[in-house]
Amino acid sequence: MVKSSFKHVRHWVFDLDNTLYSPAVRLFDQIEVRMTRFVMEAVGIDHDDANKLRLDYWKTYGTTLAGLMREHDVDPAPYLHHVHDIDFSVLSEDPYLASLISDLPGRKIVYTNGSAPYAENVLKARGLGGIFDAVYGVEHAEFLPKPERTAFEKIFGRDGTDTRTAAMFEDDPRNLAAPHAMGMRTVHVAPDAIEADHIHHHTSELSEFLARLT
Repeated sequence: MVKSSFKHVRHWVFDLDNTLYSPAVRLFDQIEVRMTRFVMEAVGIDHDDANKLRLDYWKTYGTTLAGLMREHDVDPAPYLHHVHDIDFSVLSEDPYLASLISDLPGRKIVYTNGSAPYAENVLKARGLGGIFDAVYGVEHAEFLPKPERTAFEKIFGRDGTDTRTAAMFEDDPRNLAAPHAMGMRTVHVAPDAIEADHIHHHTSELSEFLARLT
């Protein structure tokens, strides 16, 4: 049974984008538009080339920001401010999800490749503010992105996460490889299931999955 697989878990780690809200709201579409615009200005290329470079850096480095920092020495602070200046009104509150997360035994944190202030805005719009013990952004990992194991080690070390008694919920399957290797229970949250050795469980609906645990 799924519930028995989580009976040892006392540290619950949640990704943010497309995990704590449905990808159907297309919030990240707004961010991608602003990412491309930033790349255009920072690198001095046209829209199509900037959009391609944005995707190439995401595939190669884990995030567009990581690629810009390594290849173009971009200051992360203006980038994060620019790309996260979006409309959050497309999100709706989810009291049911809030109650399910609140009922999980132990410590609950959010860990995102976005910034912590951005994460707080998303959580507020979703009615999930105040139910997590901590919220960590890429800045707390010294701008190293998931899926790099060092990034996870920095966040988990900072928070005191015992990976032997922890679970990770994430929409990007790449970002579950390191947690799996560190001994965590892994849950892929996405519309389509992906078969991989480092994914223990898949769900297309986070609330439905959490309800099976509580």
